[in-house]
Parts: sequence; structure tokens; C-alpha cells
Amino acid sequence: MSSNAILPTILSPLVLFLIFDILFSYIWAQLSWKYYKYEVAANGFKKESGVIGKRYVTIPYDRIQNVDIYRSLLARMLGLSDLHIQTAGMSYVGKGGVTSEGRLPGVSFEVAEKLRDELINRATHARGKVV
Repeated sequence: MSSNAILPTILSPLVLFLIFDILFSYIWAQLSWKYYKYEVAANGFKKESGVIGKRYVTIPYDRIQNVDIYRSLLARMLGLSDLHIQTAGMSYVGKGGVTSEGRLPGVSFEVAEKLRDELINRATHARGKVV
């Protein structure tokens, strides 16, 4: 077998795998986005995520300590932010390590700022303090 015949037999499965991987990643990202929901409810901040296994989180407003907005260089270029809702002593161990229980990735900067202000306001009122 010549070296010219070996190259296509090695590259064909690799190219097919890369195409499948890109297609699967795209579909998984779309499903993850579709099934990621949050709500500022009367009793607390609610978040639902997961495609196959679902995760439901409710954070009572009186447990919210701080709300941070993170923006990496790529996120700033895309106009996106990560909102992190910090609670007293609570964190979540996920794929990326330890993160805040109320992390909202990929929200627009304007929505992140409005949501931060609303959550801090509700947290302050829930603890009996007036801003």
C-alpha cells in the first residue's frame, strides 16, 4: 500500500468525526440555551437548567449576599455578561469547578445590570433594610 492511499483512509474518519462533533456541539448548545430559564419570583430567585438531567434552584432573597457581574474579553466583544448571585456559604460544584449557586451565563450587559439592581433591592427589603 502506498503512502498516497494511507492518507485518505486516515483523514476520512477524522473529517467525519470533526463534522459530527461540530454538529453535536451546535445542537447541544441550542438545547442547553432552550432549557435554561430563570425567574424573579415573589418568594425568591428561581433558576432551571439541564437538557437530560434537570437542576432546579430557588434562592430566597434573604440569603442573597451579593450580586456580581463578570465580563471576559470575549464576552465584552459579544456584549454578554455572567451574573453571579452569591449566597451565605453556598456554592455549586459543576463542570468548571466551584461556582455560585445562582450563576447566569451569557446575559446581555443591560439585562445583567437591571437584574443585579432588582435582586439587591429585593434582598435588602427581605432582610428588613431599606435602601
